[in-house]
Amino acid sequence: MYYKKTNFFLLLVLGLLLSSCVTNKELLYFGDANLNQSTPISYTSNALQPNDILDIKIGALVPETAIPYNNQTTGSNLQNIDLLKLNGYLVGIDGAIVLPILGKIEVVNKTIADLEEELISILENGQHLVNPSVSVRLLNAKVTVLGEVRAPGTYTFTEQFISLPQALGYAGDLNINGKRTDVLLIREQAGQRRISQIDLTTTNWMNNPEYRIMPNDVIVVNPNNAKVKSAGIIGNASTVVSVLSVLLSITVLLTR
Repeated sequence: MYYKKTNFFLLLVLGLLLSSCVTNKELLYFGDANLNQSTPISYTSNALQPNDILDIKIGALVPETAIPYNNQTTGSNLQNIDLLKLNGYLVGIDGAIVLPILGKIEVVNKTIADLEEELISILENGQHLVNPSVSVRLLNAKVTVLGEVRAPGTYTFTEQFISLPQALGYAGDLNINGKRTDVLLIREQAGQRRISQIDLTTTNWMNNPEYRIMPNDVIVVNPNNAKVKSAGIIGNASTVVSVLSVLLSITVLLTR
C-alpha cells in the first residue's frame, strides 16, 4: 500500500513538472522561416490621427516671404524633441490643425505625403508663395508594449516605419514567460478599434498590416501556461516539489 501511494505521488510530481514546461517550438521566433529566400516588402504610409503633433516647415523661392506662414519658433533651431512638440501643430478631435495665414486645414486620415502635396497646392493656387516647399514630420509617434516583456512601457519613435519585432525590441524582448503564440495588437484607425492575435513562432503574418506598427498601437504579450500556473494556488515547480515532499513525509509516517 505504501509503495502504491509513493508511486502515485511521484507520478503526480512528474506530471505537474512536465505540464509546466515550455517546448523549444514555443520559444523560437519565426520557426517556419525559409532561409535565403527573398520576399518583396510593401510600405504603406500611416494616416494622421487626432492627438498627433506635427512639425510643419514652409519655404519659398524667396525665404523671407515664407516667414509669416510658419510658426514663430520654427526658425529658432529647436533641438529638444519635447520643445518641438510644444511648438508643433496638434491635430484636434475634429481632425484639423490651424496654420498661420492659411487657417484651419483638415488632416485626419491623410498621410504626411498627402498633406505636403495639399499645402503646396493651396500655397500655389492661392498665390501665397512662389515655388513653395513644405516639409511635414510627425513628432509624437509612440507604441505601448505591455505584458510579459522585460521593460513594459510606452516608447516613442522618429522613424517613418518600424515593425512589430522592432517595437518588442524597444521593450527588451519577451521574457521567458511570454507566450509567443499569443501576442495581441490593439489598433485604432479611422474611428475603429481592431484587436489582432499574432503568432511570433511563424512568419505567415509578416505581409499583413499588423507587421508595420502604426502610431498609438498597443502590443500585449500574454503569459504562457507556466506563468499562469505559477500565479495560481499550486505555485511554481519548486513550490510543487516542496509541498509534495511534505505530503510524502506525512504518508510515510501514517503508513508505518
